[in-house]
Amino acid sequence: MTTKPLSNIRNFSIVAHIDHGKSTLADRLIHMTGTLTDREMTEQVLDSMDIERERGITIKAQTVRLIYNAKDGQQYTLNLIDTPGHVDFAYEVSRSLAACEGSLLVVDASQGVEAQTLANVYQAIDNDHEIVTVLNKIDLPAAEPDRIKEQIEDVIGIDASEACMISAKTGLGVDDVLEAIVKKLPPPEGDPDDTLKAMLVDSWYDTYLGVMVLVRVINGSLKKGHKIKMMGTGAAYDVDRVGVMTPKFLQVDELHAGEIGVITGSIKEVADTRVGDTITLEKKPCKEALPGFKPAQPVVFCGLFPVDANDFEDLRAAMGKLRLNDASFSYEMETSAALGFGFRCGFLGLLHLEIIQERLYREFDLDLIATAPSVVYQMSLTDESEVELHNPADMPDIVKITEIREPWIRATIMTPDDYLGGILKLCQERRGIQVDLSYVGSRAMVSYDLPLNEVVFDFYDRLKSISKGYASFDYQLSDYRAGDLVRMSILVNDEPVDALSVLVHRSQAERRGRAMCEKLKELIPRHMFKIPIQAAIGGRVIARETISALRKDVTAKCYGGDATRKRKLLEKQKAGKKKMRQFGKVEIPQEAFIQALKMDD
Repeated sequence: MTTKPLSNIRNFSIVAHIDHGKSTLADRLIHMTGTLTDREMTEQVLDSMDIERERGITIKAQTVRLIYNAKDGQQYTLNLIDTPGHVDFAYEVSRSLAACEGSLLVVDASQGVEAQTLANVYQAIDNDHEIVTVLNKIDLPAAEPDRIKEQIEDVIGIDASEACMISAKTGLGVDDVLEAIVKKLPPPEGDPDDTLKAMLVDSWYDTYLGVMVLVRVINGSLKKGHKIKMMGTGAAYDVDRVGVMTPKFLQVDELHAGEIGVITGSIKEVADTRVGDTITLEKKPCKEALPGFKPAQPVVFCGLFPVDANDFEDLRAAMGKLRLNDASFSYEMETSAALGFGFRCGFLGLLHLEIIQERLYREFDLDLIATAPSVVYQMSLTDESEVELHNPADMPDIVKITEIREPWIRATIMTPDDYLGGILKLCQERRGIQVDLSYVGSRAMVSYDLPLNEVVFDFYDRLKSISKGYASFDYQLSDYRAGDLVRMSILVNDEPVDALSVLVHRSQAERRGRAMCEKLKELIPRHMFKIPIQAAIGGRVIARETISALRKDVTAKCYGGDATRKRKLLEKQKAGKKKMRQFGKVEIPQEAFIQALKMDD
């Protein structure tokens, strides 16, 4: 493979809102450059996980190398990184953008600019990217390209007069995109003769090859047999294989400055491949490391416990492999009186939590119980120490706490005007404070400060149902603010259930308690004895429901005769039920845990 001059390489990623056609455009680019044959092509070829295909979303950023023969007669190497659009996977986007010099901004010609479009394009601008605007789905009857171009200029503030008009599905206009990539995006900078300096962009686990590392070479070159060193962790390895993804792994002799490729090096320790680390030669290291990425800040925590205690070690191994594949997922061990040994895990949002749970179930065949998702609270105690609270069950005695602070977010919601009233009402119910309201054509853009605790459960689902799916939502953490927060425990048959205790605002406690008790009444099957379900703050019960007992007809064998015989049998049954309630164990099905936490207003 001959070395290409830097001027003939383009590294770019595709950014857009969910469902605006990123993965479909990537398919067309792969197909039109002849990277895969017609027989090898499938829909969403880069979404390799089953779960991505089923849900129609991209979860992992994927890389592919394309060879393009441009109209000027030159051959170019295009390294494309397809990124997720969902807010829970924004960390994947930030890493991918750091490895590129330019971005294709894909906007749906009928839907226009959405909240996530804004968030992702601002990330690209922060990374000093050159941006090529692409209007997709122009073959739809509802497409209004001229109005959307104006909207892009008004809302984002970038010139859209020369936007490529395409339909990624049919392939219309995709040639223009390839030409625009070559003409408008800058080539990478770097010195091929300098000592090796490369950025670790991503790593994942392959059953046959071990840990695979995606690298962007900045200076120098990287080849098989090199002894490399990770500057952050100090780990050193011999490079076994060097290759590029075409989406399949293709071995090459070496990677040069400006290129993106994959290396393997019999890496056993998952912890040694930190995303954002600098890779250099062990004998001749580069002078200074790259700035790296800020570690992902988990915003939602939840406990994961194996249903069968014997699966604990399998769960530990599975989490190590997933952590490698998803740098924004973090975990630590914890124990619970009711559930035994498990892990306290940090996620970037609820969809992220759902996807990780699903992957543990599918890829590693593990049955898990999840506790209530909670956010991180900061507390000031009477002895003037500061603590962070990840799990409501660990909350110290209320007498020792002087102040509890909860995380607040700045949310940006874009919605058609018709649904604005319902959305404002939803934000007010969730203790929101309106910051700004502006209009872009017939669409309203609202900024709200909201407590993250109120958003974590089902805010996104409620927003989508109020706006019939048209509203889009994006957020970032802003600060911690003091609030009147209390711990609400749920008692089933007078036993507290760790997994269901939550921290709530005092004003919302009664409503939440009542809703959870009613939900559990439907979800817990009836037993042979009466089961009281109570929500309590400290020693004060604020809501109660009772599941009535199943009754066996003990008087069936009495035909006529004295009424006292019947009464005697009923009294005997009553005494048995009382004893049973004392010693009987209530089985709470696992789906009850997850369902009880979703609040339907």
